[in-house]
Amino acid sequence: MLDLTTFLSGPSATQLLGDLGADVIKVESPAGDSSRSIPPYFVGDDSAYYLANNRNKRSIVVDLKRREGVETVARLAAKCDVLLENFRPGVCARLGLHHHDLARENPGLIWASISGFGQAGPLRERPAYDMIVQAMSGVMSLTGHPGAPATRLGVPAGDVVAGMYAVIGVLAALVARAATGRGEIVDVSMLDAQLSQLSYQAVYTLLSGRSPAPQGAGHDSIPTYRAFTGGDGREFVVTANTQPMWERLARITGLDWMLDDVRFCDQAARLRNKTQLWTALEEAFTQRPADEWVDLLIEANVPAAQVLDVGAALDLAEKAGRQMVLDLSDDTTGHTIRSIATPIRFAGGQPHARRYPPRLGQDSEAVLRDLLGLDAEEVRHLIESGVIDTPDSLGRSLSQLSDAPTAK
Repeated sequence: MLDLTTFLSGPSATQLLGDLGADVIKVESPAGDSSRSIPPYFVGDDSAYYLANNRNKRSIVVDLKRREGVETVARLAAKCDVLLENFRPGVCARLGLHHHDLARENPGLIWASISGFGQAGPLRERPAYDMIVQAMSGVMSLTGHPGAPATRLGVPAGDVVAGMYAVIGVLAALVARAATGRGEIVDVSMLDAQLSQLSYQAVYTLLSGRSPAPQGAGHDSIPTYRAFTGGDGREFVVTANTQPMWERLARITGLDWMLDDVRFCDQAARLRNKTQLWTALEEAFTQRPADEWVDLLIEANVPAAQVLDVGAALDLAEKAGRQMVLDLSDDTTGHTIRSIATPIRFAGGQPHARRYPPRLGQDSEAVLRDLLGLDAEEVRHLIESGVIDTPDSLGRSLSQLSDAPTAK
């Protein structure tokens, strides 16, 4: 597949496809994916941000400002199953890459686009990033505590969720192509993807005509589904979302008197009287440390967990034995990183290679040989004319810039 994406939404999608076995060819400008330079953490020349989203790919540098560069990408697309891009709508066409032209040469090509607001509609030209679509979708209005300012989710859901929907669309199009032989256009809007995450909150609003308030650490429908604080000041969560779970929770916390109280007898009553319920539970939970409550609740088959920071969560992931923390190394540079794996598992084993994210242009020559069958002289012409770059040619360009006389 041909990866014309940058930053996060697109690269997260193509990384997932690479993890699942696709040969992902990442097409970059001579400046490289803009995420390569995001601070604060770097391994060699590449940022941790870039390294987190670009494993299992090959990198080719093509100058799309040159006609021959556009022609090279078109030739590559003729040999690929999928092209995925996340430019603003219309940019590919202005560069000279048109779906109808590529589909004429490759009728089975699946063209997938991720954009802020979709390929059509009055918002299509607006720029978008993760926080923009979190804000416009209502997600930020639900995040944070009542009375406090709206809060961005601590993870880039606007980007990653759109990337996952793009992968689903691509996989569905591949299945359809197996039957019809024809490709498809997949159009994923980051805003649409965030709206889809509203789930029951959207239906609640459409039914009631009222927008929900920020959720804090609780739930609109289940008052015993929220975070509490133990006697040691540590937070933990309880998700007692059935009647039997509630009854066990009441007994464990010494609140069994509530079981005979009409204000708490069923879920609807508990929701109506949630303030009194929370006051009683909060007082009860001060009697023990958080970890003791979690152990007691789990033993009684009431789901509970401590609130972990990211470091503790990663420690837990390593102990869980699911290989969710990957060790990746680059044989050429000796660089190593640790990253988060794809959560999909198959009974027959994991299908993906564990390839370190590519250096800028490291596979330019190999891709041209493998896909287009170019010989050494043709590849050299493209390099010398500046249409494509390799690490060596990029290094020479930087060296020439540094040696150039400085204007006074």
